Amino acid sequence: MGEEVDRVEFTRADRTAFRGQVHRNLDAFARMLREARFAPERPMTGIEIELNLVDEKCDPAFRNTEVLSAIEDDAFQTELGQFNIEINVPPGQIDGLGLDTMEASIRDSLNAAEDKAARTGSSMVVVGILPTLLTEHIRRDALSTNPRYALLNDQIFAARGEDVQISIDGVERLQVTADSIVPEAACTSTQFHLQVTPEAFPRYWNAAQAISGVQLAVGANSPFLFGKELLRETRIALFEQAADTRTHELKTQGVRPRVWFGERWITSIFDLFEENSRYYPALLPVTSDEDPIEVLDRGDTPALSELRLHNGTIYRWNRPVYDVVREKPHLRVENRVLPAGPTVVDTIANGAFYFGLVRALADDERPIWSQMSFSAAEENFHNAARNGIDAEVFWPGVGTARATELVLRRLLPLAVRGLDAWGVDVAVRDRLLGIIEQRCLTGRNGASWQADEFHRLYTKGSHGRKDALRGMLRRYRDHMHENTPVHEWPVD
Repeated sequence: MGEEVDRVEFTRADRTAFRGQVHRNLDAFARMLREARFAPERPMTGIEIELNLVDEKCDPAFRNTEVLSAIEDDAFQTELGQFNIEINVPPGQIDGLGLDTMEASIRDSLNAAEDKAARTGSSMVVVGILPTLLTEHIRRDALSTNPRYALLNDQIFAARGEDVQISIDGVERLQVTADSIVPEAACTSTQFHLQVTPEAFPRYWNAAQAISGVQLAVGANSPFLFGKELLRETRIALFEQAADTRTHELKTQGVRPRVWFGERWITSIFDLFEENSRYYPALLPVTSDEDPIEVLDRGDTPALSELRLHNGTIYRWNRPVYDVVREKPHLRVENRVLPAGPTVVDTIANGAFYFGLVRALADDERPIWSQMSFSAAEENFHNAARNGIDAEVFWPGVGTARATELVLRRLLPLAVRGLDAWGVDVAVRDRLLGIIEQRCLTGRNGASWQADEFHRLYTKGSHGRKDALRGMLRRYRDHMHENTPVHEWPVD
């Protein structure tokens, strides 16, 4: 959905033509896989971080147009809500000092952007869900002014035929109805991209699926929504419901959702793109003039724009990506599991844990997905979203265990092995994985800190609920700017 879409209405003929083009794209993609036309594997990663904007009271600031004009940096882009922006970190190397370099680059970019955003009366916060976002802020005119978001909103609601019902049972209970997709804008995430070869892709995707629950457990950072304390990673349930195009009847029939964990391990990246075309009608049926088969016949690289656009409207937690850079095609696993924040160093530590663990599991002679049912991986994912750092998960050879114990005893050594295989500098490896270790030892991540600090101000203090959320977020923002890992943040 990062590309511009100019159309505002679609006809039946548009949808028929788009379906035909997607199938022709699939034929071309299958041929490219057979003919080994892809770039070789390199230890490259890119990162996208979605950000929230707040005003001087730490309430949402609906100023992304003004903020982006002030920042004047193409790395920063609009996101769904006017209180969101996104930074796209240029691709970089994982090996050597690459992760250190990436951390420094992100911090420099965010610090420079923060200084410029301040001119508009705004400040940036890196958090999974903005704690001070309330139902009164979720209105249609809160969508970003880019036409593609209004178009996406209209197409989702045309498919649904009714308002969105958001129902989440956690520490407290939330029942909300929305007449737009603006609630989806509350979900701000970190996305890790990992470039892999076609042959390696299924191993890395399966590994990423297998560890998604553990990633959420140690990285949860979204305990509040619309003033209520819900799940430790409320963002998962919110996104699943806010972007759902199905009516109640279609859900009952078992029609697959567009925000999807999946249903099976794969043996080829083609499986995922083929599922997309088979299960999901087009939301944005915009066709190009390209004939991908003709492009291949003359020795060039097709854009496969219809395949990519369709893929961008299906929100797998681990998504396949086809892209073309300098006329050379490549493939990436896009890991969309984690929330934004709490700090840049926490984000890079989450990345190091992910990169190391998927590498070790992908290289294993007896892969984890041959010992674990897909449904167990999905259950881990939703258990971790609910319980965060306190979650229990299933792991082959261990059974059901606290996620923190599993990480300390089994998974951190695997992550060390994987980062060594990538060629990551030992000091960088130990510093970043040490942050994950300390989170597990202290039992503190972003979600638990937010909840503890809120209760200090609200339950045990004299603050009202809104003021407690604002006060908590103000302290959160201060610690975020210090770039101190969240396990070291005090609650006092």
